[in-house]
Amino acid sequence: MSAPAPAFPPPPPWGTADTVFDRLVGTWDLERTIEGQASMTGTAVLTPLETGMLKYREEGRIRLADGKEFDGHREYLFERAPGGFVVHFAETPPRLFHAIGIVRDGDALAGSATHLCMPDTYDSSYRFLADGSFTIRHTVHGPRKDYLSATVFRRRGK
Repeated sequence: MSAPAPAFPPPPPWGTADTVFDRLVGTWDLERTIEGQASMTGTAVLTPLETGMLKYREEGRIRLADGKEFDGHREYLFERAPGGFVVHFAETPPRLFHAIGIVRDGDALAGSATHLCMPDTYDSSYRFLADGSFTIRHTVHGPRKDYLSATVFRRRGK
């Protein structure tokens, strides 16, 4: 009788900082809150492009604090980078939003960056969680804008 094989925990859903980019591909359900201003539910799809980038497109229903509702969408381009990824505004030519370097943070992987959109500042953080979901938080401060946007992404079908 042979000894049972040792039990190993399953690999983390995100792997390492260098595998997060590839694991973003697919369809995600999203839930967003913009503190005191609005909420959004919808989907985000990350699709590989021939350039090696990922096209990010989100679509959903936005509900303002006063109860008004409308459809909205947003697009970005994600580019692979050592130890993380770079996010560009989907413009021609693409314009840098921020670069995210990813590090291990307990059971999660995390990264953050700052973007100056004169005269306002966007402090962004990404967390890739052990359950396979991820979050993006944008804290925006400045004379024109002052809010926190928090979005939770869950893989479609999970």
